[in-house]
Amino acid sequence: MWWIFAGTRGGRMRQKLVEALLLRPMNPNQLASQLDVNYRTVIHHLEVLTENKLVTVEGPNYGKVYFPSQLLVQNLHIFRKICPGGQAAQSGG
Repeated sequence: MWWIFAGTRGGRMRQKLVEALLLRPMNPNQLASQLDVNYRTVIHHLEVLTENKLVTVEGPNYGKVYFPSQLLVQNLHIFRKICPGGQAAQSGG
C-alpha cells in the first residue's frame, strides 16, 4: 500500500481520491469536479486503485460509481499511517 500512496509521483492524487470516496461513493465526473482536476487524470488513478484492489466499481460504462474496497476499509489504519492528516484521518473514516 505504501508504494501506491507514497512511493510514486501520483500518490498524493490517489490519496485525495480515496479520501473523497471514504466520504461517499462517486463517479469519475463527480471526483474530477470535487477535486478540480482533469477527468482523464481521475480515470488513470482510479484504474491504478482498482488494479490494486483498493477501490471497487459498480455500474456500466458512464454509470460507474467507485467505492472504497473491503481491503481498503480493513486496512484503513495503514492508509492513515501512510497518509496522515487527510480528510479520512480527520473525519474518522
